[in-house]
Amino acid sequence: MLLRMSTLLLRTLRDDPAEAEVPSHRLLLRAGYIRRAASGGYTWLPMGKLVLDRVTQVVREEMTAIGGQEVHFPALLPRQPYETSGRWAEYGDDIFTLADRRGAEHLLAPTHEEMAALLVRDLFTSYRDFPVTLFQVQTKFRDEARPRAGLLRGREFLMKDAYSFDLDETGLQAAYDRHRAAYRRIFDRLGLDYTVVAAMSGAMGGSASEEFLAATPVGEDTYVGCTGCDYAANTEAVTTPAPPAGDPDAHPAPTVHDTPDTPTIATLVALANERRLGDRADWTAGATLKNVVVTVTRPGAEEPELLVIGVPGDREVDLKRVNAALHPATVAMFDDFAARPELVRGYIGPQLLAKQGLRYLVDPRVSPGTAWLTGANEPGRHAVNVVCGRDFTPDGVIEAADVRAGDPCPRCGAALSMRRGIEIGHIFQLGRRFTDAFEVDALGPEGKPVRLLMGCYGIGVSRAVAAIAEQHHDERGLTWPAAVAPCDVHVIPAGKGPQIDAALRLAGELSARGRRVLVDDRPHVSAGVKFTDAELIGIPRAVVVGRRLTDGYVELRDRRTGERTEVGVGDIVTHVLDGV
Repeated sequence: MLLRMSTLLLRTLRDDPAEAEVPSHRLLLRAGYIRRAASGGYTWLPMGKLVLDRVTQVVREEMTAIGGQEVHFPALLPRQPYETSGRWAEYGDDIFTLADRRGAEHLLAPTHEEMAALLVRDLFTSYRDFPVTLFQVQTKFRDEARPRAGLLRGREFLMKDAYSFDLDETGLQAAYDRHRAAYRRIFDRLGLDYTVVAAMSGAMGGSASEEFLAATPVGEDTYVGCTGCDYAANTEAVTTPAPPAGDPDAHPAPTVHDTPDTPTIATLVALANERRLGDRADWTAGATLKNVVVTVTRPGAEEPELLVIGVPGDREVDLKRVNAALHPATVAMFDDFAARPELVRGYIGPQLLAKQGLRYLVDPRVSPGTAWLTGANEPGRHAVNVVCGRDFTPDGVIEAADVRAGDPCPRCGAALSMRRGIEIGHIFQLGRRFTDAFEVDALGPEGKPVRLLMGCYGIGVSRAVAAIAEQHHDERGLTWPAAVAPCDVHVIPAGKGPQIDAALRLAGELSARGRRVLVDDRPHVSAGVKFTDAELIGIPRAVVVGRRLTDGYVELRDRRTGERTEVGVGDIVTHVLDGV
C-alpha cells in the first residue's frame, strides 16, 4: 500500500482546536485522523480509518481464535424486545428513540443482548448446538448528556460486543475465562497499559463483572489498586470492611444536647469538643453519623421516593456509587426540605426514620453495636450515644461513601491507592436475565428444556484508538505502536527536486515489498513543515531523503525512540524491512 500526501485526504492543523480537552482529542484532530461532524460524532478520515481498521482486525482475530462467530445486527431496533427485557425504561434518556411513518417506536441500539437472545432462540434448539459465541463489530448510539473528550465520550461509537450461550454454570465460567484471556491478548497486542478491575454490571445485570481500564490521568473512571496484593476495583465496586458487631446494650443511654449553629460536621465536632459532650473531648468527624436524603426514581415510576443514607461524618456520599448500588433506579440529592418539615436539615438523626416511613440504608461501618453522635431531629440539637441495633435499625447496608487513598483493601487490609483510567473493555456473566425474558431454552440430553446462561463481552473499538493515542504521544505528536499505525514507514524528502524523486522510488520499492508506506511528495511544502507533520502524524519509522543523497546516504528515524541512523542508499530497504 502506498499513500501519497499530495493526493491524500489529510490536512494537519498548526494549532490545537479550541474544543479539544485531552491529548488524544487534540492530536487526532491536529494530525488529520478525525474530524468533528456533530456533538459526540466524528468522521474518520483515511489515516484514522486505517488505524481503526487495524485495531478492529486485532479484535476480530482474537475473537475468532476462541471460537467466536461474527454476525451483524441492525442498529435500528424495534421497541418490543427492549420492553420485554425491561431496558426500554431502564435506559430512559440515555437512548435515542424515534417512530417510523406508521407510528411504530424504535431505538438506536446501545447494545444487542436482546437481539442475540432472540436469534439463538430462533435457530438453536438442542443441547448439541451449545456452547456458542456470537460477536459483531457494530456502531452503537447513546444519548450522552455531555459528550466530551473526542472519542472517549461520544454519542456514536464503534464497539465489539460478544454473547456466549451455555447450558450450565461451568460452561459460562469457561466462556468468561476464554474472553478474559482473549482481552488480555488484544490489549497487549495494541500496546496498551491496562488493569483488570472488579466492576458493577449496571444495565447489563448479572453477577461477575470486570472492566479493563487503560491507565491515564485524563480517564473518567476512578479505580483503586492495593499496595499489598493484586486487588483492583472500580470505585463503584469497592467493598468496605465492616467492623465486628458489638453489644448494643454496652453503651450508656442516648442523651440530647443543645448544639446551636452546627449544621455541618466541622462545626458540630468543634462544639462537641469544646463542651465535652458525653464527657469526651476527643470527638472526630469519623465518630459522627451523617444522614443524607436522596430521591430514588425507579423505571416507570411516576414519583420518586425518599431514601436516607447514613455514613460516617468524615465521608461524603458518592452518587456514582449510590446509582451503581441502586441501578436501574436513578438517584439525586433531595433539597426540598420545606416540603418535608419533619426532616430538619443539618440535624437529621436515624431515631425517627422508621416512624416517618422512610427507608434507611447505612454504610458498612455503621455496624450493630456502634455508637454515634448524630442529629436529634430538632433544630440546633444533637444526640450522643445513638447506637445501631438499639436506638435505630437500618433497612440494609449500601456502599455509598466515597473511597479514598489509604482505605483498607477488602482482601488483605493493606492501603489502597487511587488511579484513573479509560474503560476499554467490560465482561459480564449475565446469567439468565435475558434468556428468562425471552424463554431461550434448549432441549437437554434428558429430553427436558434447559434454560440457557448468557455472557456478554464488550470492547470499545473507537475508544481504544483514543486510549492508544493517550498513552502513545509526546510533546511533538503521536507515537503509534507498530501494530496499529496507519503505515509502517513515512518517507520524507528534505528537498523539492531530486529528493522527491528519490523518495517516490524508495516508497514504491518498500510498497512492492509488502510494507504500508506514506510518502510526503508535496512539491511546494518546505522540509520544516514536512518534518513537523511527520512528527505529528506519528508513524513509527521515518526515512528522510536529505541533501546528502548525492553522497549516497539517507537518514532513518525511529519515531518511538527518537534514534537516528545514517544508512547507505543501497541498504535502506533492508534496514527498513528489518525494522518493520
